[in-house]
Amino acid sequence: MITEEILQIAMEQSAEDINCSWEDFMKSQNVIVPFRLGKNARKYLKEPIIANFVSYGNNVVASAAEEVMETVREYVNKFEFYHLFETPNMHWLSDRLAGKGSDICFMAEYFLPDLHNLRPLSCNYETRILTKRDFQELYLPEWSNALCEKRKHLDLLGVGAYEDEKLIGLAGCSADCEKMWQIGVDVLPEYRKCGIASALTSRLAHEILERGKVPFYCAAWSNIRSVRNAVKSGFIPAWVEMTVKPAAIINELNEETNGN
Repeated sequence: MITEEILQIAMEQSAEDINCSWEDFMKSQNVIVPFRLGKNARKYLKEPIIANFVSYGNNVVASAAEEVMETVREYVNKFEFYHLFETPNMHWLSDRLAGKGSDICFMAEYFLPDLHNLRPLSCNYETRILTKRDFQELYLPEWSNALCEKRKHLDLLGVGAYEDEKLIGLAGCSADCEKMWQIGVDVLPEYRKCGIASALTSRLAHEILERGKVPFYCAAWSNIRSVRNAVKSGFIPAWVEMTVKPAAIINELNEETNGN
C-alpha cells in the first residue's frame, strides 16, 4: 500500500460512517448530507447521533438529522471550514443546539501511517507479539486504552513490553472496521518517557499492515502526550471529527465519568 491508497481507504470508511461519498472529502466546497450510520460503519459508533462534522483538510462534510439540518447548514455556511472546530464559533452552534435538546459531545483528531517515515522503533525492554488468547487476564484499568472490555471480540492483536516477566507496556488494536484497525497504547506510569509507547505503537502498526489492514490512531487535541507518540511512531494527522448527540446522552456520560 502507498499513502494515497491508505488515505482513500480512510475516506471510504468515513463516508460509510456519515452517509456520503468518499469523493466529498476531496471537494473544495463544503458538503451537507442527511445522517445515516452505514451497515459497515465503525463498530464503536452508537446512535443516536444528531450530527457529525468531518474534515480531511479540504472542506467539511457535515451529516445531520432532520431536526438540526438547517442549524447545521447555517453553521457550515457561516464560518470557514477549519474554524468550525474552534471556539468561539462552536459556542454559536452549541447555543442553537441547546434549544433542540442536543450539544457537541465528541471531538478528536485521527492519524494515519506515513509509509515514508513509519519504521519499527526499539526500546530497552523485551517486546512480544500478543494475540487474542493472551488478552484474557489483561482487561484491567491499566490497559484500558490498549484493550476494550466491552468489545473483547474486536481485540485481535497486540505488542507487549516486558521487564523480566512483568508487563510494563501494551499496545493493542481493535478491528473497528473491515479494512482499518485502531491502535491504543498504555504504559505503566513509572516506565513512561523511555520510548516504550512509540516502540510498541510502531511495531504494532507494521504488524497490522502486514496483515493487509490499515492502522489508525485517535487522540484528543489536548492529549499532547498521545499526539507526540503518534508522530514519533510514524503517524501523521489525517482527519478531524466533531459529533453532536442528545444532551441526555452527554449528561449520562458525565455521570459515568464522575462515578455517580
